[in-house]
Amino acid sequence: QVQLVESGGGLVQAGGSLRLSCTASGSIFIINAMGWYRQAPGKQRELVAAITKGGSTDVADSVKGRFTISRDNAKKTVYLQMNSLKPEDTAVYYCKIAVVTTTPQVDYWGQGTQVTVSS
Repeated sequence: QVQLVESGGGLVQAGGSLRLSCTASGSIFIINAMGWYRQAPGKQRELVAAITKGGSTDVADSVKGRFTISRDNAKKTVYLQMNSLKPEDTAVYYCKIAVVTTTPQVDYWGQGTQVTVSS
């Protein structure tokens, strides 16, 4: 069984910064891709940023230049540094991690962390 624990969300004023973390634990052999998604009220969940095992990143155009994704493989943790936050960044943020355990690769989701940006 794999567990993901997210942290770092909260309330911040426009222009401020937050750093999200997501740490995996359990019987993990390999962690492949890691990513962050977000879902605003009344909207579909969307990809914010993703990072491969080798460190290649993909960032949504809406956050490019403001958000940075990174990972620490030894700590089994993925981070999302969010700068210059805007009210439209308000959403529940979820991490997703592709994990190989005793079974082939499975995607696991975090519980979600609320990010609220006030104007």
